[in-house]
Formats: sequence, C-alpha cells, structure tokens
Amino acid sequence: MLQFIQYLKGYVCIRVWGYSPERFMNLCSNHDILLWNIENHGEYNTMCITVNGFKQLKGIVRKTGTKVAIQKRCGLPFFMPRMKRRKIFLLGLIGSLVFWVWMSTFIWAVDISGNYSISEDVFMDFLKENDVYVGMKRKEVNIEELEKKIRQDFGIVTWTSAKIDGTRLEIQIRENEVDSSVGDGIGQGGQEGPESYIGGNEFGSDLIAQEDGVIVSMVTRKGVPLVGVGMEVKKGDVLVSGSVPVYNEDATIRNYQYYDADADVYIRRQLNRKEELPLTYEKKEYTGEEKKEVLVSLMDKELILRIGKIKYENFDKVTDKKQIKLLENFYLPLYLGSSVNREYVVTDNIYTKEEVKSIFSEKLIKYMQSLEEKGVQIIQKNVTINKNKKNWQMNMDFQIVEKTGQNIPIVPQAVQEAGEGNQEAAVLD
Repeated sequence: MLQFIQYLKGYVCIRVWGYSPERFMNLCSNHDILLWNIENHGEYNTMCITVNGFKQLKGIVRKTGTKVAIQKRCGLPFFMPRMKRRKIFLLGLIGSLVFWVWMSTFIWAVDISGNYSISEDVFMDFLKENDVYVGMKRKEVNIEELEKKIRQDFGIVTWTSAKIDGTRLEIQIRENEVDSSVGDGIGQGGQEGPESYIGGNEFGSDLIAQEDGVIVSMVTRKGVPLVGVGMEVKKGDVLVSGSVPVYNEDATIRNYQYYDADADVYIRRQLNRKEELPLTYEKKEYTGEEKKEVLVSLMDKELILRIGKIKYENFDKVTDKKQIKLLENFYLPLYLGSSVNREYVVTDNIYTKEEVKSIFSEKLIKYMQSLEEKGVQIIQKNVTINKNKKNWQMNMDFQIVEKTGQNIPIVPQAVQEAGEGNQEAAVLD
C-alpha cells in the first residue's frame, strides 16, 4: 500500500557522493525527509526520495558538502506528461481498461467438481436448459435458485454449492454413494424409483416386497409383521403393516394407530442376466501418418491453422486445448491449443475363444462388484458361455440375498365392531 501511495505522489532515485554522505542521511532524518532503498556502492550511495523531500535538499547539501544527482524519475506525476504527448497510446490504454472491466461482468468458464455418476456433458446440457451458459451476465446468475434446481433434477445429488469467482462459475456437488434408483432391479433399503414413499402420510405406510423370494432374515422396528422367516413372498406382498390395532376388552378391534412401517427384511431369490458379444469386430490399425494443426477458439468460433488438407479417409483427432486467463480466476472466452490427426485403416477380425472368455470374465467381475457395492450377497452362481450363428452369449444365474422393502402409503379401511343385533363403524384416530 505504501509503494502505491509513493507511486501516486511521485519520487526520484538519486545518487549521493562527496565529503560526508552519512551526515547527509542523518540530517534528512532530522528534517523528516523519507529515504528508502538505500544502497552503498563504495564511492557513492543510491537511494529514493519523495519529490517534496528532494526540494528540501538544497540547504542540507550545502552543509554536508555532498553532491546529489537524479538517476531516475518514477511515479504518476512523471508518467502523465509523457502520456499527453502520446494520446493514441493513452486512449488505447484507457480503452483496454474499460474493455477488461466490461469483460469481467460476464461468465466465461464453468467449473464442475464432485460429479462421478453425472457426466459433464449431461450437466452442461442441464445448465443450458436452465439458461445458465458461458457468456451470460454475472448478475443474471441466481445462485440459490440454481442450487435448488440441481437438487431437484438430480436425485443422486445430496449437496451442492455454487459461487462466482472472477469470471468463473464454480459448481460443487456431492452424490449419494449408493443410488438405489439405478441398477439392474436391485433394491437397497426399499427406497427406489420415482414413486418411492418419502413420508408425510397421516395414516402412515406399509412395507411391501419389491421382488419374489424367500425371507431369510427379518427384524421389525415399527409396525406389525405379516410374514416370517422361511416364508415365500411375491412382489407387492405386505411384509410389515403400519396399521397397529387397538383392541377392546372383548378382543375386538376398536381402532388403529398408524405408523411408517420400519424393518430390515432380507430375501433369497434368483437373479438372471445375459451379456452378448458379436462374432466379429472392427479393429483400428494406425498407419503412422499424422497431420498436426493449431487451434484458436473465440466463444463458439474456431479457427484451424494447418498446412495442406487432411486427405485421410479414416483418422482420429486428439486435441489439447486450454482456456486463456489473465489472473487465477479471470478467464477469457479465448482458447488456444493443438490437435493431431492420426490415420488408421479398419480391419475385420473374429473373436477367439480366449478373447471371448477374457471379455466376458471382465464383465462378470464388474457386475459382481456392482452387486457387492449395493450390499447384495451372492450365495451361488452359474455362468455359461454359448455361441450361435449371430453372436456369443453369456448367461449368468445367481442366487442372492438382498435387502427388500418399499414403503407405500396406507389407505385406511373402516373398522367394524360386532354388536348383538347390528354393526357400527368404529371411529378412526
């Protein structure tokens, strides 16, 4: 801050030599004349002094017998007179400052982090649909509304934070580690699909089976269990009822108390999956021929600089492009980069048995890992690989134990009390 003030007021760099330079500096200090950047060069000393301080040196120089010479003039008071003679340069400088200030009012980069299941292309399409894009005004970005919209449209997102830093929009998200709504029909804790019950029904909810199977374990925390270990259940059967009956003294039901049924229910069931692989495949073989080019992009406009045309029939393009920025977070809508176009020819190949086994084995391992990540226990597996006229097939039959149970709202039924000559509907709580 002190250096900035000194620049605004102006200062000079001087050289001092003669009889007693030490006395010269002491007298300057006694007269409150500021000296800085003092350096001893043997026969002379150099230092910096303010413009007002330099004007007061005449008497001190006469008393000390020293000599003073100006080496350099620095600061705004000396810069502006030179600029008056260079009006075009000055106008260009002012215009540049105005341009950069104007550019700083836009969003020129969007940085997304924390997205693993959601691809960046999908997220960018979502932003465009919600009128958030590169090149928009910073003041038009509604941060709170954007965060709310992200959580609403992406069920897997449990936390999000957005902020504007310079000309960059930073979006951070956190995804649910286990997304039960995605998978091969594998439930996780009974909460899956867009119709999952999320609570709030005044009559509570029942817990129903999501798949056919045999119950192997059951722990009920709330509600009345309607099934037990060893029983076979069908998809949609009520496992635990959230309607808890309240009895009269004569063992008849007086009314019901309603809860959200809660239990850990595990079933054993069969799970089948099939993978296919074509008999032949196309393989790329690179010829070694390649052509390089330079890329310059401004917004959506791209300029490609290369020597000659690309005459390859088939080629891959590998591009390395970076966005230009002035400061750490002052991004510009300008991209510089390069790309390499590599020629290849396509050949038809037939899968060997070893290649088929290797590919199917990798798919099997990945699928089993995905089941284990969802808490599914594999008890038994049977895998067969067959070949027909069209393709290779791998049939996977698993016997698994998984957690099941989905809450659905209770639709209350009127409770009938038996009397001696008639029946009356009981009042529900």
